[in-house]
Amino acid sequence: MSFFISEAVAAAAPAAQQPGIEGMLFPLGILVFFYILFLRPQAKRAKEKKQMIAAISKGAEVVTSGGILGKIVDMDDNFVKIEICDNTFIQVQRHSIESMMPKGTYKAVTKKVVKV
Repeated sequence: MSFFISEAVAAAAPAAQQPGIEGMLFPLGILVFFYILFLRPQAKRAKEKKQMIAAISKGAEVVTSGGILGKIVDMDDNFVKIEICDNTFIQVQRHSIESMMPKGTYKAVTKKVVKV
């Protein structure tokens, strides 16, 4: 008879079993959770932005990723020329357009600008 604890614990421990489907439920649940919470909404936003960029046309009022509001005056496959003030134009890449604004936003904002 031995008084060592390790022998007592070793004798009481059952034989190791192979994890079945129960062992896979928790990791699969985490993957489904991350897909629903993070990946799906991000893919949806990317799809909506791609459709919005494909639908822009001359005269549309847009906001760039830098926060510049302007009106599209010329476009090609990769770049867009935007009027940001009277006779002031910038050229940006097409994918840097973040959102389209309702018609009249550009005029309402440019009227507020005080000319010095």
